[in-house]
Amino acid sequence: MTVDEIISILKQKSNAKHHAGMKRFGIDNQSALGIPLPELRKIAKEIKTNHDLALALWKINIHEAKLLASMIADPKQFTEQQADEWVHDFYSWDICDQVCGNLLYRTSFALNKAIEYTNSTEVFVKRAGFVLMAEFAIHHKKAPDDSFLAFFPIMEREAWDNRNFVKKAINWALRQIGKRNNTLRTHAVETAQRILLQNTKSARWIASDALNELSGKPLIING
Repeated sequence: MTVDEIISILKQKSNAKHHAGMKRFGIDNQSALGIPLPELRKIAKEIKTNHDLALALWKINIHEAKLLASMIADPKQFTEQQADEWVHDFYSWDICDQVCGNLLYRTSFALNKAIEYTNSTEVFVKRAGFVLMAEFAIHHKKAPDDSFLAFFPIMEREAWDNRNFVKKAINWALRQIGKRNNTLRTHAVETAQRILLQNTKSARWIASDALNELSGKPLIING
């Protein structure tokens, strides 16, 4: 399919009800057509991996074109420069999360970028760093514990950030890494306890929510 053919398909699937509903979930729908993710995944399945097409779609000022781009891009061809360009284009949490969850965690530079992006002052770039941590923890089942240990001091360092999209991503990363196995759960709980001592509104929420989920969990057997 060409870019024009895909845009035509997307416009045909525009859904006014879904478009209105996006706003209720805090999604910036100014450039959106209103297409549910399952519909986009069906289109992506038909296209299959097509990196050049993905790069072209990303440049289109249509929300769903960018989401679709993240689904068909090739993580093996995706460069660090392209990753930086896309991440700095983020304007909505769902774009951030879909790019991280469909594409970025599968790149060879995911761990380095997770750390790098958390240093940003831009809300969605910073969120991307922590979402990448969470997605890497979810999907890379065989990754060694050492892959995650460097993340805990960063979560602790940034727990002051009370921006909703940042603090929720920190909390998500902390919980997901802590759920991998007993060793990482211990580190996560200890990190949450230190965050709690910061005594800011954001830190209290991040830590309390994580501790509620992780402290009461039974021991994890075989990872």
